[in-house]
Amino acid sequence: MDLQIEPQHDLSPKELDTIEVHLYEHNSRVTGRHDGQGLGFVVRDELGQVIGVAAGYTWAGISELRQMWVDQAYRGRGYGRALLNAFVEEAGIRGVRRIWVSSYDFQAPEMYEEAGFKRMAEFEGWPEGHINVVLCKTLSDQEK
Repeated sequence: MDLQIEPQHDLSPKELDTIEVHLYEHNSRVTGRHDGQGLGFVVRDELGQVIGVAAGYTWAGISELRQMWVDQAYRGRGYGRALLNAFVEEAGIRGVRRIWVSSYDFQAPEMYEEAGFKRMAEFEGWPEGHINVVLCKTLSDQEK
C-alpha cells in the first residue's frame, strides 16, 4: 500500500469530533474506563447571549478544563470564578480526583491558583515572550 500524506489545515468541527471519538474509544479500550462525559457551564446575559463558558470533560477520575472564556465587557465581575467553581463542584460530584488546566500568563493563572490549583509546569516562550502554565487541583473528599 502506497500511503500519501497531504496537508489539511482546516479540519471541520465534525472531522475533529470524529478524531476525538476514535481517541476516546482507544483510550477506553486500553484502560477499561468508559465513563467519559462532557462537562460544561455557560453564563448568559439578560438577552440570552452567551457571555462566558467553562468547558471540558471528566474521564477515569480525572478532568480537564479545556476552554474558559468570559466576554471582555463582563470580566472582573466574578463570572469566571463562578464558572470555575461550578466546574470543580460538578467534577467532584462525578468522582474526579484531579482537574488540570492550561493558562497563558496573560490569561488567568492567578485565578486558578486562588481556587486551589497548583502550578505543575511552565513553558517559557510559548508563545514567544509569554509563558504557558499548566495547573492541577487535587480534590479532597470534603470537596466531593
